[in-house]
Amino acid sequence: MATEYPHQIALLGLGTIGLSMLAMHLRRPDTSITVYDPRPDYESQIRSTLPSLLDSPGSTTLIDDLIRTSRLKLSTTVAEAVQNSTIIQEQSPEVTSSKQALWKEVAGLAGPDTHLWSSSSGIPASAQASGCSAADRVAERLLVAHPFNPPHLMPLVEIVPGPETEAERVEFVKRYFGDIPGPAVPGGDQSASQHYRPITLHKEIPGFVGNRLAFALLREACYLVGEGVVSARDLDSLVTASLGPRWAGSGVFESYHAGGGEGGIGAFLQKLAPTIQDVWADLGQIDIQGEQAWKDLVVKQTEDAYGPYTPETRKKKEEMLRDAVEMQKKKWGEL
Repeated sequence: MATEYPHQIALLGLGTIGLSMLAMHLRRPDTSITVYDPRPDYESQIRSTLPSLLDSPGSTTLIDDLIRTSRLKLSTTVAEAVQNSTIIQEQSPEVTSSKQALWKEVAGLAGPDTHLWSSSSGIPASAQASGCSAADRVAERLLVAHPFNPPHLMPLVEIVPGPETEAERVEFVKRYFGDIPGPAVPGGDQSASQHYRPITLHKEIPGFVGNRLAFALLREACYLVGEGVVSARDLDSLVTASLGPRWAGSGVFESYHAGGGEGGIGAFLQKLAPTIQDVWADLGQIDIQGEQAWKDLVVKQTEDAYGPYTPETRKKKEEMLRDAVEMQKKKWGEL
């Protein structure tokens, strides 16, 4: 094991999230990452995508340099990837049985003290570990470290331990992500403030917190478009011109705390109770697996408004994300 890289990371799964996670891990100078994906073309995906994620678009030597210095290792099997690892992070398909099978395989290959992390967006650690025996100690070591997409830019990491996850495992992962530098900013000071903001949930819940909030808004947005109240484009304009900027600076509770004036959020909830209750009682109930009329309308209006999501669009949106996050750090420091 290379002593200059104390964190030996096995990254299992190199889809969109996995590649972005790879870039994030490589920002720490004390990491060596071994990657594995069952797709035969995953090396070409790394070579074509990773340089831009590491702020080196067009580089023809970056990947070879990372491999030469043992910062990056490409493996052809799970067993090869996890050998000597101190951290294993999976980005396998979002299917409980698939994750259970992977952890059962990993348990027979990895060292007994290896940290086990899942990037799942909604499957709790306890469900993932349920296929392993007590002797494997998977449940004690496994937790969810759920990033928001794209993780090489977005500061949030949801830490979701299971009921059996050891407390020191939670503290370790929080320190690890908290110490990762943010993306390069032209003329910026990378040491000025912490970029990644890991938060810990106090108990497991399907979908965790970030996606539950996002999907609640998505459900109501789909309902409003499906009912003909507003177009998809205008709903997006409403969010980007009101809720988005406000929440970027204050969040939900702080915003309504300010909205209550001297009485704070308590006064806000009291004064607007009738209106809030009327809205809560009238929120849309739609079935994503059932009747399709609303879904067809949402899809058509969104595609008509925005067309295909191109690499140029992705680049523009990532630049906007960088600006928003840097604005937060510049104005408020560590949040």
